[in-house]
Amino acid sequence: MERLRDHLLETGYTVDGVRERLGDVAATALAREELVPALRATAGDDPLGALIRLWWLGVPVEAARLPAAVLDQVLESGLVSAEDDEVRAEVHLQPWESDGYVVSDRKVRPGDPALRPDHVVGAGGASANLAQLVTRRPAGRALDLGTGCGVQVVSLAGRAGHVTATDVNPRAIELARLSWRLSGISGVDARVGSLFEPVEDERYDLVVANPPFVISPGGTLTYRETGAAGDAFCRDLVRRTPRHLSPGGQAHFLASWLHVEGEDWRDRVGGWLRDGGCDAWVVERDVQDPAEYVELWLRDAARQGTPDYAERYDRWLAWFEEHKVEAIGFGWISMRNSGTLDPVVRVERLTHRVTLPVGDYVDGVLDAIAAAHRAGDLSAARLRTAEGLLDERVGLPGAEDPMRIVLRQTAGLLRTREVGTVEAALAGVCDGELALGPLLNVIAELVGDGAAPQAEAIRPLIAEGYFVL
Repeated sequence: MERLRDHLLETGYTVDGVRERLGDVAATALAREELVPALRATAGDDPLGALIRLWWLGVPVEAARLPAAVLDQVLESGLVSAEDDEVRAEVHLQPWESDGYVVSDRKVRPGDPALRPDHVVGAGGASANLAQLVTRRPAGRALDLGTGCGVQVVSLAGRAGHVTATDVNPRAIELARLSWRLSGISGVDARVGSLFEPVEDERYDLVVANPPFVISPGGTLTYRETGAAGDAFCRDLVRRTPRHLSPGGQAHFLASWLHVEGEDWRDRVGGWLRDGGCDAWVVERDVQDPAEYVELWLRDAARQGTPDYAERYDRWLAWFEEHKVEAIGFGWISMRNSGTLDPVVRVERLTHRVTLPVGDYVDGVLDAIAAAHRAGDLSAARLRTAEGLLDERVGLPGAEDPMRIVLRQTAGLLRTREVGTVEAALAGVCDGELALGPLLNVIAELVGDGAAPQAEAIRPLIAEGYFVL
């Protein structure tokens, strides 16, 4: 594995190397499961093109395109097989960030055989989303719950002193160990078991999980389904996490939840966290109607065109209808064991583009939510305007006063909020020197807006990061 890693790096089989070689057109076509542009981009006799075809595209490669020493290495590893004058990859091996590599089962495409129940999926959009969300602060002890191909451990390399990784699928642990060896990572404590069972009495400074969050009736694919009813698995994951967090410890998950007729989804997901004793931030990033959702995950399992496609589709929709499901939400959940008797849970929808990685500033987001919740009398508070805040005004040409004033963040979550003239003026002068109450009174007199708003009205702007307490 060490020799193979050296060859991959020397050949340029890295994230940047593959991106540059394929180009935008081929990369975009691959996202649609179209191989032809990528095959054209990797034609020729060079080693990098051969590696991309072999490991990334999963097509046979002429043995002559691989250096003899390298061919011997990959054959010895068991990751490829040889037949006649061609070699074929038995796994999908993809480069990851920081010169890491991830080993998984081969990608499934339309027309391929049905997935095996213990299929190990590779690193995709969800894996990248979670890696972007996780805090960048160092952690003494970290837990990757449901490690799959081991990709989150690769992303955590260098940020955690000790890493434990678990998965209910023994085959996942086997391939994850290959990922870590190829990424130059050692010392990972890998255990087999469901949820927190393998670490029942242990606590961690950081817990991450890209769980099997697909909501389906009786699904059998281990990497994405658990057989639990509806969104119960994600609920149980969230409820069991607090007892495994060290003081100040954080947890970051991806999750799905149901939008049920007659119920606010915010109350549903917020209820999972209400009695956990942790500060929490829930963000819904996407919502799909039942038909769109079913089509997505039938495509994921390459079921299009199969004889039972329509029957599976119909059964899935019937289950949603029976349970009065109107939509399915997807997003992230961040938790922090703040050690307080007054935890705060914020649940919101953010579907616009945000600055990546969120992990660079997620600690600040949690700080702002907690500070706004726990601050007492805000009239005595000394606030500062957040850096990079813009004041945008819209009005008729020549008009003395604007029709709308919007505060816009240029970093982090890139929020926007329509405000009044007093709040806008506050953003222009708030430097932490004067208490909020007297400052609001002076501003109200200067702008002629009548009575000053109560300091309490500024609390949501603190929670959302427009002002820093």
